[in-house]
Amino acid sequence: MARFPFSAIVAQDEMKQALLIAAVDPAIGGVMVFGDRGTGKSTAARALAGLLPPITAHQNCAYGGSKEDAERYPDVCGGGPLRKRPVPFVDLPLGATEDRVIGSLDLERALRSGEKGFEPGLLAKAHRGFLYIDEINLLEDHLVDLLLDVAASGENVVEREGLSVRHPARFVLIGSGNPEEGELRPQLLDRFGLSVEVRTPVELDTRVEIMRRVAQNERSPEEFAEKWAPEDAKILKQIASGAKRLEKLEASEDVLKDAAQLCLVVGADGLRGELTLMRAARALAALEGARTVKREHMIAVAPSALRHRLRRDVLDETGSTVRINRAIEELFG
Repeated sequence: MARFPFSAIVAQDEMKQALLIAAVDPAIGGVMVFGDRGTGKSTAARALAGLLPPITAHQNCAYGGSKEDAERYPDVCGGGPLRKRPVPFVDLPLGATEDRVIGSLDLERALRSGEKGFEPGLLAKAHRGFLYIDEINLLEDHLVDLLLDVAASGENVVEREGLSVRHPARFVLIGSGNPEEGELRPQLLDRFGLSVEVRTPVELDTRVEIMRRVAQNERSPEEFAEKWAPEDAKILKQIASGAKRLEKLEASEDVLKDAAQLCLVVGADGLRGELTLMRAARALAALEGARTVKREHMIAVAPSALRHRLRRDVLDETGSTVRINRAIEELFG
């Protein structure tokens, strides 16, 4: 089935912004999307992966490794000529075992030749792409912990059954779920870079436009994709230029103080809030082609960078997003 064009997705602006930020700076730490069913969570993630240009990888590398990967991991990244591959998009099913996720002993090879070999798992397949987990709040905690560790380090280390394998595993982790079906542990949720809330649109015109576009895509996917290709091309150019501009962007002392003050006022746990807030603000500024990171960029990403890091206040039962917006209004007007 043809992917739905990213630029054709109606509304859900915060979710699309978070995904674009993660595409510009994969080190942001992944995106957690909580919200109602049928609100385009997986559609948006797949659309972004399909939008990105193909990666260049060695033909014989089971990990989709780049030239740099082959030099750094010569034991696992096979050589061969370089070929273009689509950006990986891997679904991790809820029932997946740890062996399927991280990889395991290649039993067929062991039985056939008596040699120990490694069978790459889903983490290897997701290298240089996206790993998507629907209903991540229902996934076993030890697997979520493992995934977050690998996503942060960029490599997977497997030591079991006499095997010792280290291979690259750099990917953007995207989790989605419905809060009504169970909460994600706060210490795990905190390690996601951005957290986004999506809701079913309540505007009549928005719901009608969604139905119209879905019907057009189902009737003629090729024609619909061609119609939105120019807009997708603009987004792709925006991502590419943003990634190049990212390293040169810096925030002023005033913006850094603003970020720290906001985190203090809302009661964000630890220092990960400030660090992620400024990293996301920098990526947004790069996307927008700005020359410096401004307070406006920091404010724009504050809810998604901080809402999942707030301490519970027994005297204030308002939601995290409301508390953040209220603090922004008090501090900056």
